[in-house]
Amino acid sequence: MKTGKPVFEKGYTYVAGILNLTPDSFSDGGKYEEEGALNIVERMIAEGADMIDIGAESTRPGALAVDAAEEKRRLIPVIEAIRKSYDIYISVDTYKPQVADAALSAGADMINDISGLGYGGTGMLRAAFKHKAPIIMMYNKDYHGLPEKKEELVEYIKDVLSGCADKAAAEGLSRDRIIIDPGIGFAGGTENDLTILRNLDDICSLGYKVMLGCSRKSVIGNSLDLPVDQREEATIVTSILGAQAGCAIVRVHNVLSNRRALDMLAVI
Repeated sequence: MKTGKPVFEKGYTYVAGILNLTPDSFSDGGKYEEEGALNIVERMIAEGADMIDIGAESTRPGALAVDAAEEKRRLIPVIEAIRKSYDIYISVDTYKPQVADAALSAGADMINDISGLGYGGTGMLRAAFKHKAPIIMMYNKDYHGLPEKKEELVEYIKDVLSGCADKAAAEGLSRDRIIIDPGIGFAGGTENDLTILRNLDDICSLGYKVMLGCSRKSVIGNSLDLPVDQREEATIVTSILGAQAGCAIVRVHNVLSNRRALDMLAVI
C-alpha cells in the first residue's frame, strides 16, 4: 500500500533514508546483504524516515557500470517486498528510464535522476508522467558541464536546474512534482561543493522543492580530513544548513541522528 500521508509539506524537512543495493557503494557497500534490505527499511522507519531512497548502481568515482537488466534484478524484488510490508514513500535512484518505469510499476513513488535528464532525457520524464510520479533532477557536471568562471557556478547551476524544470513542465509534469538537487559530490570538487552549500538559499529561491544530499560525501572528508565512517556529525550540520535554507528533503545514511537534529531545529 502506498503512503497516504502528504509529501513535502511546507515548513517540514523530510528525511530520505538511503538504501544501497550495491556491493561497492562508497559508504555502505554490501551492508544490505549483511543486515537485510527489509531489516534496514524497518530500522529507518523506526528512526523517523519519511521516505526511502533505493539505488542499485554505485555512482562513486571508479564504480563499475551496471546495465538495466542487472539494476532491475537488484531493485524490483526489494521494492515489491517493501511495498507489501511497509507504508513508506519510496524513491528510486536511477538515471535509466526503463529502470525507473519498472520500479514505479513495482510500487516506487518517485524518481531520483542523478543525471538531471542528461542520460534519459524525455524518456525519463515520460516515465514520471505515465505514473504521475514526482521526479528529482540533479545538477551533474558530467552531463551539464561547468561554467567558464568559478564565480558563475551558482547561477550556472540555477540555469541548468531551471532548464530541467522547464523540460519537465513541457512533458506535462506539474510544478509540485518537480524537485531539484544542486548536486553535492557531482559539481566538480570540494570547492564547488562548498560554494553550493554557502548559497543554498539562492538555489532554493528558484521556487522548486530542493533535495540536498551531502551524507558522508567527499566534501566533508576533504574539508575535515575524515574517513567515511567519521563524517556523521558534519553530515548533520549540512542537514541543518539545508533546512534553514529551505530544502524540502535531506538524503542521509543515518536517519536517527539527522531526524532528531531537524526536529530540534523545528522546536527552536
